[in-house]
Amino acid sequence: MTLTTPGLLFPAISLLLLAYTNRFLVLAQLIRELNAREGDTIRPLVVAQITNLRKRIRLIRTMQVYGVASFLMCTLSMFALFIEFKTTGVILFGISLASLALSLLTSLYEIHISCDAIEIELKNIEKKPLSNKAD
Repeated sequence: MTLTTPGLLFPAISLLLLAYTNRFLVLAQLIRELNAREGDTIRPLVVAQITNLRKRIRLIRTMQVYGVASFLMCTLSMFALFIEFKTTGVILFGISLASLALSLLTSLYEIHISCDAIEIELKNIEKKPLSNKAD
């Protein structure tokens, strides 16, 4: 394995971490809006949303931890290959790939949970009375 092999992962991991950060920022904004909108009382629907949001925030943190671990292992792999510790470099690269896989699997689960959040909203909309207005 050459030094460039782990280097190929750098752009992918960087973009992945950027995407995770964007997901986190969107959720943080949603939580702030929810807090401002609800005021002093909380509707039962919001309790379900809070539970979902809390779980998603934890998952995003886990995704970021595995992503950063992957990036770090990839960097250490390149360093080991640079100083010609080939076996160590290959092992670190394998750990980097495993961390990246765990990050992606966690991301897949978080996407599943986000679909549950949308389902909560859809159920709330369905409970509303039908309008008599013609379109």
